Amino acid sequence: MTSFDSSPQLNVWRALLALAVVFVMLATTGWTALRSHRGESPMQASLSAWRHGHIDGRELPDAESSPARLAAFFASLTGAQRSRLAHRYPLAVGNMNGAPVKLRYKANRIALKQQSRRERARMHDQRLSAVGQHEAGRRMHRFDMLTEKGRKILAFDPAGAGRAAEVFGDLDKADRVSVVVPGVDTNVLNFQRTNRPYSAPVGMAKALYKAERAANPGTRTAVIAWADYTAPDGLGLDSATALRAEQGSVRLNALVRALPGTSTVALLCHSYGSVVCGVAAPALPSRVTDIAVAGSPGMRVEKASQLRTSARVWAMRDADDWVQDVPYLEVGGLGHGADPVSAEFGARILSAADAQGHSGYFEPGTESLHNFAEIGAGAYGSVHCAQEDDACLAGLSDTSAA
Repeated sequence: MTSFDSSPQLNVWRALLALAVVFVMLATTGWTALRSHRGESPMQASLSAWRHGHIDGRELPDAESSPARLAAFFASLTGAQRSRLAHRYPLAVGNMNGAPVKLRYKANRIALKQQSRRERARMHDQRLSAVGQHEAGRRMHRFDMLTEKGRKILAFDPAGAGRAAEVFGDLDKADRVSVVVPGVDTNVLNFQRTNRPYSAPVGMAKALYKAERAANPGTRTAVIAWADYTAPDGLGLDSATALRAEQGSVRLNALVRALPGTSTVALLCHSYGSVVCGVAAPALPSRVTDIAVAGSPGMRVEKASQLRTSARVWAMRDADDWVQDVPYLEVGGLGHGADPVSAEFGARILSAADAQGHSGYFEPGTESLHNFAEIGAGAYGSVHCAQEDDACLAGLSDTSAA
C-alpha cells in the first residue's frame, strides 16, 4: 500500500480475483503449485559457508545465536580478522544481528558489488529474454546506487524481489532511533525513487531524519529505512492477510533487539507496515517507546490495549486517503481488524493535514511528517493532535521525554 493511490472498489475486485485464482490453483494442481523449486539463494550459500568456516583455527558461532553472543564473538577478534570475515561471508555478516554495524555496512557494500557484477553478466546472457536482461540491468543499477559513498546499508538480500535497510545518522551513538516500516510493493528496486521520492523507504527516512534533527537538535537521532521483510506484492490476497506481517514481525523484533547501545526506539509504520508493527507489538522490548501508524488498514486487533505493549500507540490518516474505505474487520483471516483512528480503538490520534492521499505522509511540510519527527525525537509537547482533547497528550510533558 505504500505506492498505491487507486480506487477502493478496484482494490476490492483485485483482492477477490486474486482469492479466486488461488482457490482454482489449489483445486486443480494442489499446494505444490505454489512452492518454489529454486536452488540455493546467495544468502543461503553465504550462511552455509559461514557454518563450515573458521577464522585462524576458531570455529564460527551459529549465525542464529543471540545478538549478545555474536557481539562478544566479534569483539574478541582483531580488526583484520573482522575484515576477513566480511570479505569471505559478506551476506552472512552483513545481515547478522549482533555484528558491529560498521562491519555490516562494509560487508553489505562487498555483497552489493558482487551482486552488481553478477547482474551485469546476466544483462548479456543470451539465455535470458529481453525482459530478463532489462530486469538484470535495473537490478545492477540499483545495487550500484546502494554502494555510493556514504551510504550505510544495514541489511541486504538480493533473492527474489530483494530486501534492504539503510541507516541515516550514527546508529552507535544515537539516543533515539526511528524505524520506518513501509507497506506493500516494497522491494530493493523501489527502495528509493526519483519520482515521488517520499513514497519510498529511503525518501521517507531521509525526510524524517532531517525533520527530527530540526525538532530536537540536542538529541542524537538515527533513522532506519527498513525494507528488510518480504512485503505483499500489490493489493492481492497477501495484503489482505497477516502472513507477510507475521514473517516481517519476526525480522522487525530481531532488528530492534540487536540495535547497539541503550537507545529508545520509535516504530513509524505506513500502510501494511502498520500490520507488521501490530503483529510485532506483543514481543517488542521495552526500549520501544512509541508505535505510530499512518494510513493503516488495521493492526490485527480491535483495541490498542490488545497490542500488549508498553509503547504509546499513535495513529493518523489523511482525509483523502482511500484506505479509509477498506472494511475494518477480520473474517477468516482476511482483513486486519479495527480502524486505528476510531475513537473505540484507543490510540492517540494525530493530525495528518496536507498529507494528500495514501502516499504523502512523509512529504516535507506536512503535519504528518512533523508529528512523526516530534515523536521520533522525543519532543512530545510539540505534536499536533487531530482534535484538541486531553487524550492525545495524556501523561506527556511539554519537554522532550525519554
